[in-house]
Amino acid sequence: MKVTLEKEKENIVKLDITIPAKDAVDAYNGAVRRIAQYVNIDGFRKGKAPRSVVERHVGVERIKQEAIESIMPKAISQAISENNLDVIAQPYITDYKFNIGEDLEVSAKAELRPEVTLGQYKDLKLEIKDAVIEEDALQKQLDRLAEQNSTQVTVIDRPTNDTDIAVIDFEGTCNGEKIKGGDAKNYPLDLGHSNFIPGFAEQIVGKNLNDEFDINVTFPEEYHDEKLKGQPATFKIKINEIKEKKLPEINDEFAQKVGPFKTLDELKADIQKYLDSQREKTNKQNSEDEIFQKVVDAAKVDIPQTMIDREVASLREEYKQRLSAQGIDWESLVKAQGEDHLAENLKADALARIKNSLVIDKIAKEEQLKLEQKDMEQKFAQLGMAYGLKPQDLVQQLGKNPELLSAISQQAMNDKVREFLVQNNSVELKI
Repeated sequence: MKVTLEKEKENIVKLDITIPAKDAVDAYNGAVRRIAQYVNIDGFRKGKAPRSVVERHVGVERIKQEAIESIMPKAISQAISENNLDVIAQPYITDYKFNIGEDLEVSAKAELRPEVTLGQYKDLKLEIKDAVIEEDALQKQLDRLAEQNSTQVTVIDRPTNDTDIAVIDFEGTCNGEKIKGGDAKNYPLDLGHSNFIPGFAEQIVGKNLNDEFDINVTFPEEYHDEKLKGQPATFKIKINEIKEKKLPEINDEFAQKVGPFKTLDELKADIQKYLDSQREKTNKQNSEDEIFQKVVDAAKVDIPQTMIDREVASLREEYKQRLSAQGIDWESLVKAQGEDHLAENLKADALARIKNSLVIDKIAKEEQLKLEQKDMEQKFAQLGMAYGLKPQDLVQQLGKNPELLSAISQQAMNDKVREFLVQNNSVELKI
């Protein structure tokens, strides 16, 4: 086999591959035998028709294409290996010359990984803002625990206030039409922590038991339902019950109730330990992000349009799936944000993702970082915990999905490179 390389624009390389005539004929005859196995030819059992008959029945060009499809993957793979080509996309055949008894000449194109020029990525000295714990953070945690352990007492002798739970019937209309899903019976609405339309809960404050009244609200401009977005709506309300929250006293008895603590001081110490760990975790994550972004910004790479187009298409599908899971239609999002705006965001995200990946691969190559079994085991453990699966069950499932396994391997390498960067650079915390 003979291979000639020719560099083209950006990162495309043309491979002119010559397959010896004997190998080409063997591939052609093999194609004839395979095709004969599944075509129906009058007067012959499957697989028994001679070559000339198969050629008349399906056509010589069809057989040549079958032969090329069978012989070229190995030939292209060999050409890539022998020429040390760093290919990032499946090579494709652009032309061929196939005359039986002569050498087979095939032209293919391959997309190579863009060359990355790293800036400084070791011995950096950076500063980040310390994730300082707020002075009242401990008290807020105690108050949250008290809220979670509150009891409810029915009241009948006063109007609702903004800390009550109002049990209501409601029915909404917009532009004279009933709102789909905009009604309920005996719905317990926490007036102090409502996720309803802005202004909804506030208009129920100050009302009495059994009151029936209308409230007027306006749906947010970013509301997911296109028909309701920014539209005024009216809701008929009836208050069936008013419940007052009774917060427990925060003392030793409270501490014993919420956990394995004997005293309030022990509970406070545990909360403080949690706050400190969160601060440490946040600072670690911010340090990693700051270092990585500094390294990526310092790197130089010309990303070809073909890579950007593929990544944009991939991101678009990812976003569509996420939106669908949230009950949001992609076309509605396009109408809301504008096609050009979405396209710009997709391109920016695609460029960032591609450059991040290329820089990670380059550092791994420069520093000869290799994935070890413990790296993959750690990643499997993390994913297993996130999805409630045992690592061995996760591995079994991934064995059936090579593409997903490859993606997880890339994530594991990302983690390894980021850890390397943390170990080889320094970050100072600033108040």
